[in-house]
Amino acid sequence: MHFAKLADAMNRNQIEVPSGVGSGVMLDVLQGFVHELRAAGLPVSMTENLDAMRGVEHIPLTDRDAFREVLAATLVKHFRHRRAFDTVFDIYFALYSGGIGADGEFGDGEQPGEGEESGGIPGQQGSGGSGEGLSNEELAEMLLSALMSMDREQLRQLASAAVARFAGMEPGRPVGGTYYLYRTLRQLDYDGLAQRMMERGEQQGSADDAPEDLNARFEREEFQQRLKEFREMVEAEIRRRLVADRGVEAMARTLRKPLPEDVDFMHASREEMQQLQRAIEPLTRALAARLAQRRKRRNRGQLDFRATVRHSLSYGGVPAEPKFKNPRPSKPEIMVVADISGSVASFARFTLQFVYAMAGQFSKVRSWVFIDGIDEVTRFFEESNEISEAVHRVNTEADVVWVDGHSDYGHAFEVFHTRHLAEITPKTSIILLGDARNNYHATQNWVLKEMREKARRLYWLNPEPRGYWDTGDSVVSEYGTYCDGVYECRNLRQLERFVSAVIDA
Repeated sequence: MHFAKLADAMNRNQIEVPSGVGSGVMLDVLQGFVHELRAAGLPVSMTENLDAMRGVEHIPLTDRDAFREVLAATLVKHFRHRRAFDTVFDIYFALYSGGIGADGEFGDGEQPGEGEESGGIPGQQGSGGSGEGLSNEELAEMLLSALMSMDREQLRQLASAAVARFAGMEPGRPVGGTYYLYRTLRQLDYDGLAQRMMERGEQQGSADDAPEDLNARFEREEFQQRLKEFREMVEAEIRRRLVADRGVEAMARTLRKPLPEDVDFMHASREEMQQLQRAIEPLTRALAARLAQRRKRRNRGQLDFRATVRHSLSYGGVPAEPKFKNPRPSKPEIMVVADISGSVASFARFTLQFVYAMAGQFSKVRSWVFIDGIDEVTRFFEESNEISEAVHRVNTEADVVWVDGHSDYGHAFEVFHTRHLAEITPKTSIILLGDARNNYHATQNWVLKEMREKARRLYWLNPEPRGYWDTGDSVVSEYGTYCDGVYECRNLRQLERFVSAVIDA
């Protein structure tokens, strides 16, 4: 129904649509945009969809930046989702901005009026943005001048011309945008542009009274920021051309990336690792607040009989309003025992960080790490001010190798049983982390049986997909027999769900 209202507004010219684009086409794009956001993992409800449709009634679609921000304000709930939103936006609205004409040709987007130039580059008229009539040296000089003056309009025109000339894009060719970006920037000597800008800046001189070294540092940082912005313009131009060639749906599937909370611990890239690192602290704060509120609501305290009777006098002796003693909700003790061998090391690192970031929700947190030997690492977290520093010490200083450094869950559990079984109490919840791939050693699963008999709860978190369990040397079911639950835990979303649903049970 909301799309019908939007179409009606478009037909009555209450919403400005770019020339050459029908209202029906734009509605299809908007609908596909919302569907792709949901496919990317963003939780977009019908109410938020309606809010977005109402918001764009007040914004001309030709104002790309304002249009983007209105949709973001109504459809994005969390800052971690903004990057995914921007990627989908750039794909779905690529053809309705400068760089590609309304007819789908690789031009300047807006058609020039009578007597107007087609762009900001001499010799570009009728060239479709390729800058014909200019040599490579002239194009490079224009780029340097535009970067020095930070003329964004001319930089967009130059980005279009550079892609048309250097990228070598061919319709229907199954090549990713990264390849075209590399070819374009290499021909522009992108790596050498910063130094050329520094030299040009020295020639122009500076009236600033700051020290020379400080000036040079500020200039270099400013020039690097300008180059980064130009690179983004080149990427946007390549993306627009790919969308025109392949269609928005195909490009959306190609460029779709998981949200930070859905990134697989065991296969995360370096950039994704950094996103996870930034996501942990705010996520734990929100989760800790929810757990504290849930514990407060659940633990009302014992009935205070004397206070209830005393208060009933105001109701003629009827105990209409029961009174309760102040609750003293107990916090569980946590023992974390984590495998840090091989690829599961990333999973263990983030889980340890997550648990210690929520330490205020537990009365005591202790942790052990193992490969074929086992070592308690609680001291590293107590001695370090930063959790990341403690995790680094765990990876570099913990004594976890017994024989050959290959996973041996059975031996590690036996040592834990000998040294620490007596320290487990009825208040203790134990979390075991690992893929249970035991290299065909003895499982010694009787240890878990005795741990379960003494502990409040015993859980196992496995970072492997459930379909891989009990294949090869995986013995997760042998251990799971003695656990209160075995959970697939491959990302932050699943880890948060486990903590929220189970740890305070």
